[in-house]
Amino acid sequence: MRLLRRSLLPALLAGSALLLRDGRLLRCWWWLRQRWLRSFLTETDVVDPERLRRIGGVDVSFVKGSETDACAALVVLDAATLEVIHTSCRRVVLTAPYIPGYLAFREVRFLLELLAELREAAPHLYPDAILVDGNGVLSGVPTIGVGKSLHRVDGLTKGTVAALTAQLDRRAPSGALLRTSEPASAAGGIRPVVVSVGHGLSLPSALDVVRRCSRHRIPEPVRQADLRSREWLREHGAAAEEEGG
Repeated sequence: MRLLRRSLLPALLAGSALLLRDGRLLRCWWWLRQRWLRSFLTETDVVDPERLRRIGGVDVSFVKGSETDACAALVVLDAATLEVIHTSCRRVVLTAPYIPGYLAFREVRFLLELLAELREAAPHLYPDAILVDGNGVLSGVPTIGVGKSLHRVDGLTKGTVAALTAQLDRRAPSGALLRTSEPASAAGGIRPVVVSVGHGLSLPSALDVVRRCSRHRIPEPVRQADLRSREWLREHGAAAEEEGG
């Protein structure tokens, strides 16, 4: 089944390119792809979360003022120390439009390329699991989604976040609100992250991995990918777009 998925992925990406000019057709196409990919989703542990040695983080930072010019970043951290042991960044141009709920289809190709290059060049640094600011990566690697805000999780809306935050670690079938840091003050409020099952790890295991990877509100793999992609843009003469949330 994994070979089938890999063989069909280029065709699926090509299909998206043909539909870029019609937003309605593209949304329909991506909707169909999401449901097809869901058939491959594994919400149980395919690895022992206690034995993860390397944890990856991926992110895309945009050049300030641009909706298409960006830097894709992959970092790999030592799971025990949370020290960065690999970083790769690349300037990319996104051609697909942003459609809420379908962000992965806009960005995932570049992140997959970085993972493929790492596997080829330094397989000993390839991550055992990946944290992504979203819900998953089409890599076959166990993946955990870590969102800064709640968008679409099993029918929930942003209007329910305040009520759910009062019951932290509140779990939906495939996700949970998790507090990874304390508020700066009593009046500062609590800002949880949204942890979702990406692939290959159960929700309890995903929550455990995120807790162990968190020094700040945003887990360190995703945080480092974001910081280093922005640093790369600055070093190459482009300011990064400020990110909220």
